[in-house]
Amino acid sequence: MTDLPVRCVAAVVRDPDSWLFLLVKRGHEPDKGLWSLPGGRVEPGESDAEALARELREETGLIVTPGRLLGSVRRTGPGGTVLDIHDYLAEMTGGVLAAGDDAAAVRWAGPAELAVLPLSPGLFEALTSWGVLNSR
Repeated sequence: MTDLPVRCVAAVVRDPDSWLFLLVKRGHEPDKGLWSLPGGRVEPGESDAEALARELREETGLIVTPGRLLGSVRRTGPGGTVLDIHDYLAEMTGGVLAAGDDAAAVRWAGPAELAVLPLSPGLFEALTSWGVLNSR
């Protein structure tokens, strides 16, 4: 019998004035030490939108309004679990940027920086395929 995938959410948050993307440096596995989108597991009884808002507040200190689904990816998580990650656009509506919870650091990065930062595997390619790196 195989275990069901673990449903997760992540957010693509852009600063519309400077065209920067919000990133977190992962403090734990998977991908400890790599830059990724903020997000995490959907708790039982929680909608994707609720999970996204909670995770962003916990990891970055920011308040966001979840937007449309961009796409999803499957990744291997700790202990061989399968993470089914649904990536959404999100709009920052408040809060103060600060690393919290399992984020080692948080930062804003432009598209050129994303091309050279140590990112979680497949992140740059996914953002490119979803058209968010080159659309204003």
